[in-house]
Amino acid sequence: MRIESFGLEGQFVRLEPLGLHHVDALLAAARVDPSLYQWTAVAQDRAGMQAYVETALSWQEAGTAMPFATVRRADGAVIGSTRFFDVGRLPWPPGHPMRERKTLDVCEIGYTWLTRDAIRTAANSEAKLLMLTHAFETWRMLRVCLHTDERNARSRAAMERMGARFEGILRVHRVAVDGLPRNSARFSIVAEEWPAARARLAGMMQRYA
Repeated sequence: MRIESFGLEGQFVRLEPLGLHHVDALLAAARVDPSLYQWTAVAQDRAGMQAYVETALSWQEAGTAMPFATVRRADGAVIGSTRFFDVGRLPWPPGHPMRERKTLDVCEIGYTWLTRDAIRTAANSEAKLLMLTHAFETWRMLRVCLHTDERNARSRAAMERMGARFEGILRVHRVAVDGLPRNSARFSIVAEEWPAARARLAGMMQRYA
């Protein structure tokens, strides 16, 4: 079942439901500095960016994702993209009390990238705070996962700073941007850890206040 579109609004960024009308702005943001995307697949031509958006929307239609365009509030510029994906429920057995929950159980946050002048700004921290708050406090998720290429030291450090716990390495998890089999470093936050992670993210946001 399709996940109904929604947006998330912060002080510095807003996350708009991704649509085909974002293709040109996303492409312009991606082309500023392609060298940023050593570990993340970010299209550099219009056909590729359109396919990227169409794939994200097909996942939303299938009920497994909610993709966003990341927009800087100060000037309305599209500065990147991110999404919830692998959204779903755990296979609770018949009769289990959790089977009666009317909310989702688990998801991942990923496919996140930003243009050059949004790096080391409030954009990524606030986007994660908005998404994690929605996941745990609106959807009532039990777990949110994140993963990145094992070699992506910057991304791994960012996940640790926000309070995500390292779970291990998923070996030969997917095809990497460079065409090699990718080992993924996997992190997660579970519901009981969310208050501490929220406080850490809020503290990180203080430097941008």
